[in-house]
Parts: sequence; C-alpha cells; structure tokens
Amino acid sequence: MKRSSSKPAAQPAAAPAAAAGDLFAGIDRPASSYSAHDIEVLEGLEPVRRRPAMFIGGTDERALHHLVAELLDNAMDEAVAGYANRIEIELAADGWVSVRDNGRGIPVEPHPKFPQRTALEVILTTLHAGAKFGTKAYTVSGGLHGVGLSVVNALADQLIVEVARERTLWRQSYRRGAPEGPPANLGPVANRRGTVVTFRPDATIFPDGARFRPATLYRMARSKAYLYRGVEIRWACEPALLTAEDDVPTREVMRFPGGLRDFLAATLGDRRVLTPQPFFGETAAGPHARVEWAVAWPADAEGFCHSYCNTVPTPDGGTHEAGLRAAIARGLKAHGQLIRNKAVDKVTAEDALGGACVLLSVFLAQPEFQGQTKERLTTPAATRLVETAVGDHFDHWLAQSPEAASELIAALIERADERIRRRQDRQTKRQSATRKLRLPGKLADCTREAAAGTELFIVEGDSAGGSAKQARNRDTQAVLPLRGKILNVASAASGRLQANQELTNLIEALGCGSGRNFRREDLRYEKAIIMTDADVDGAHIASLLLTFFFRELPGLVEHGHVYLAVPPLYRLSRGNTTLYARDDADKEKLLKAAFAGRGGVEISRFKGLGEMPADQLRKTTMDPQSRTLLRVVLPPGDTPAERADAEALIEALMGRRPERRFAFIVQHAPHFNELDI
Repeated sequence: MKRSSSKPAAQPAAAPAAAAGDLFAGIDRPASSYSAHDIEVLEGLEPVRRRPAMFIGGTDERALHHLVAELLDNAMDEAVAGYANRIEIELAADGWVSVRDNGRGIPVEPHPKFPQRTALEVILTTLHAGAKFGTKAYTVSGGLHGVGLSVVNALADQLIVEVARERTLWRQSYRRGAPEGPPANLGPVANRRGTVVTFRPDATIFPDGARFRPATLYRMARSKAYLYRGVEIRWACEPALLTAEDDVPTREVMRFPGGLRDFLAATLGDRRVLTPQPFFGETAAGPHARVEWAVAWPADAEGFCHSYCNTVPTPDGGTHEAGLRAAIARGLKAHGQLIRNKAVDKVTAEDALGGACVLLSVFLAQPEFQGQTKERLTTPAATRLVETAVGDHFDHWLAQSPEAASELIAALIERADERIRRRQDRQTKRQSATRKLRLPGKLADCTREAAAGTELFIVEGDSAGGSAKQARNRDTQAVLPLRGKILNVASAASGRLQANQELTNLIEALGCGSGRNFRREDLRYEKAIIMTDADVDGAHIASLLLTFFFRELPGLVEHGHVYLAVPPLYRLSRGNTTLYARDDADKEKLLKAAFAGRGGVEISRFKGLGEMPADQLRKTTMDPQSRTLLRVVLPPGDTPAERADAEALIEALMGRRPERRFAFIVQHAPHFNELDI
C-alpha cells in the first residue's frame, strides 16, 4: 500500500520585500535582460565615431571646424619646434580641406611596439598615440593627448596623408578611420619635406547643412600667423565657396613680424583709444616658457580677450588670463599711490580689463587643459608666471607716459564708479521688491505711482523745501531739498561724484540711473524742475544742476524732461491789486502799465523762496495754471559738431581751466550793460 505524499504543492517564490524608501515599490518590473553580453568594449577609433562629442565637443559646425584646428595645431607644433616655417591650408569646393607643412614629416618606418604597422598608421588609427607625451621630439606643443589626428581620421569619410621624408614621398588612404592599404612609396622627391593631410568630413556624423565656412577657417589661419612670427601661412580657397558677405581673399600669404602688436592694430582698426600707444611686449619666462601680450583700452569700452597657449585658442580663459588680470590691477594701484590718487583703490581687475582689447599668448612645456577641446588652461604655475612677466613691464609702461597713465586711471575709476552704481541700483530694486524703499535724502514724494503727469521740484535748502512742500499738489508734485551748492561735476574728479550725498540722493529720487547705466524707462517723474532763488546764487546752483544733467543724465535733457522754474523777484501791490515781477525789467513794465496813475505802490523784494508764503509760492511758481516754466533743450540739430559745441561751452564755463572762463568773459563782456553782483 502506497502512502500519498504529504508535501504541499510547490508555490512560486515570493517577491522580495520592497526596501524602505524604494521609489519603484509596487511597480511591476520585467525580468532584467542586463548581462555580461550587454557590455561593449569599443576598440580602435570606434569610441570616436560612436561618441564624437567627447572628443570635439559635438557634431555641429563648430565641432566640424575643430577638425581643421587639430591639423593646424599639429603643423604649428612643427613650426614652434623650429622644424617648419611654412604652412598651407586649402579649402576646395567639394568639401575637401588640405593642411600642409614643411616640417620633418610623420615617421613611416615600422613601430617598435607594433612591428606589423608603420608609425604613420599607428598615429592615425590609435587613440593616445603620438610624440608629445615626452619632451624629446617636442619641448613645447599644443597637442598633448595623442588623439587629434586619429580623431580627424575617425570622423572623415575619406582621408589621404602624404609624407615627404628623407627625400622619399609616401601616401596612404583611409576611409572612415580604416586604412585602405599600407603606405605606398611614390618614389624620390627633391626639395620637398613635411606632411600633407587632406580629408572630407563624414556626412553620416555631421548633420545636413554643416559645412566649412571660409571666413572661419581664414580667421583661424590668420590668428596662427600672428601668434608665431617665424611662420608663413598660405591660404587658398576656391572662389565658388565665397559669398558677397565674405570678406575673405581667395589666396593670401600671411606673415606678421610684429606678432600680437600687428594683431591688435588690425583688430582695432580706426577705433579711438585712451592711450597713444597700446601696452605690448614679449619676454621669456623660463627655460621653456614665453609670454607675449598686447592690450589697448578703446574709448567706447567695447573690448574682448583672446588668449592662447602654445597657439591653441583658450576661449574660456584660464590661469594665464588670471595672471594678466592680477598684474594689471596691481600695477594700476601701485601707480595710483605714486600719483596720490586714492580713488584707484576701488578699481578691480574686471574694471581694468572688462572694456579692454586684450591679446595674450603663452608658450609652456606640458600645459594642462580642461578637456580634449582645450578651451581652458588649468596649469597652476601659469598664473604666477604671467603675473611676474607682465607686471614689471606694465609698471615701466605707466611710468614712461604719466599723462596717458593718468587719463587711463581716471577712465577706469569712472568705470568702477559705474559698476558700484549698478550694484547699488540692483540692491535698490531688490529692496523695493520686498519692502518699502527708504526715500533718499529729504524727498517728499507724490502719491501717484505712474510717472505720467508727475513733477520733481529740486529746491535749494530746507527753508525753500518747507515752503514748497506746503505749496505742492501732493498727488503729482514731489519736492527734494538740496543742501547748499552741489558738486561741479565738470571740474571734480570722477571718484567724488559717487561720494557726493546730494547728487546720490538726486539720482536715487529720479530712479533712472546715470552715466552708461541710464535707463529712461525707469524715470519716476515726467518733469524734473530746477527751482532756485531769483538771484546770483540761485543762478549758480541752477548752472551746477544743468551741468550735472548734461554730463551724467544727458538723456533727460535730450528728451525734454528738465525744466527751470521762474520764481518772482518782486511783489507789487496797491489796494486790492497784487502782481509779481520776475526781474527789474518786468517790474518797470508793470509799474508803467498795471500801476500807472495816482497812488503809491508797495514793492517788496523776496529774499528767497523760503521767505515766500506757501500760497504765493503755489500761485507764482508751482501751479501749472499760473506758473512759468522754461524747458531746457540742447542746441538745434543733433549733429556731432553741434553736440561738441555744447560740450565745449560747458567745459569752458564749468571745467577745470579758469583761463577758458576768463577768455569767455573778455569776449562777451562788451555785450552786457548791467551786472547783478
């Protein structure tokens, strides 16, 4: 008799309990297909073709041109090493590019580690293979990683390399990185040496429409010629590739014995600069290091910074640029202390070089870059090396031209002031977004928020301010009292403007910034009205304010936002009749007309706006229905010559040179019969 089994039926294994915090708890997941068979090992040039962005930064046109840059860098390395003095680059209409040098030529003998292949084939088909890891073949070079030529080969639909070495010419062809055969011996050649690489990019790698731009390649080749004076670069481009917009020759031989100085002059053109001569120089900075620079400060402050290491562009800057900035900033502050200009202490490296045109080239042994595309230099020692090399030369340059140095420092202090003002404006905006902004000075603001229809009365002193605040229309009229006579911005040093509290209050009240930071759309009032006493002191204060508006906020004057109030000087009354006269001539006119006949006329002269009752000030000077305003305008026309005339007049009357004011007085004195002194 058989016994039946007492074992329970087999049950499927329970799913493991979800771990605490499992984001996928409760989700049905298919069985994993991830195994050892999924692990790929890319060999040879396959990593480049599968992930080109890792090696050239992408697959767009910028990356496409990087392929030519790799070939030019190799040719320049031969020139910098002293084995080549001529490089040729040719762009064909069918998309082929050729780069030739007259250097030593790539070795074609079998490689010791791979005897079945030539050194030429190893370089073209193996990543990280080259002669630039040590210092035997190249002391200074732009190539470092041994991938440039092999990457170009991997991303080329077809590549042909010719090597003239030891009076023998060799040629080898590749297709998408693979050799089509061994190097072919084409026989002896005379008077020829070096390497020629001709290739056409693979259309399956780069998107449709990506093509070589003649202007980009031409600028690339020309910059190489500027960076190394001992090389001649020959450019050739088929005319069919050029458009009407391309300012590129079909053929040109480029050689620039002046180096970066020639580069800077060609780049600046006829732009006006702040110093008669740029700051340029070249010096050895060690056994295998050299630094060259050229710096100019254009008047329009629209600058650039192009830096290079071993002729390789570094658009993202790096440690060499940090050294240059440190040397310039230190030199400016040291010179400012010599001439006792303490305001230079506020100038930062960004102020000094932010609007400058800078060219910097360094040559280093074994430099360190960020990434294969070498867009940023990271060699730590480069900072100190460049700072030391440039610093002494900059000190001597400033000392040799003290007048030019003083003008440069004054302009840089002004830029520093503008930077500080911009920062304060940003802080003001952040404050106003979170809490009610503290009113500047003793500003009594109007209640209307929109600028349309509002007015800001700028008055002299607290007494006049008190009367104006009582007489104003609180809805549309604001009052800002100023203490005494403000700073004359035409004769004061640029650093004093920032330190002047009265002008700072006025700029904050208007809300539109000043100088290059002026923004008309941020103006808080439609009209800025200068309201001063009708005497000599009042006229002087009005002149100082007009000078400030013309110099620091010319946009307000140009668009008709600045006005002069015309307060009365006399009060005339007889019986129930009371009239006001602006000046002596107006007083005599009223006496002969309105007050003709019998009876005495009571005449009182106002000592100032502060002595005028609020109701009289409102009726005579502030009420739009009964007041008189003079709009401040520039001379008719807007030509540069007319603008220069206005600038010259203000400079003569308000500037630092008293002899100009004396000449003006002598010239115009015969036209005045009476003076209010």
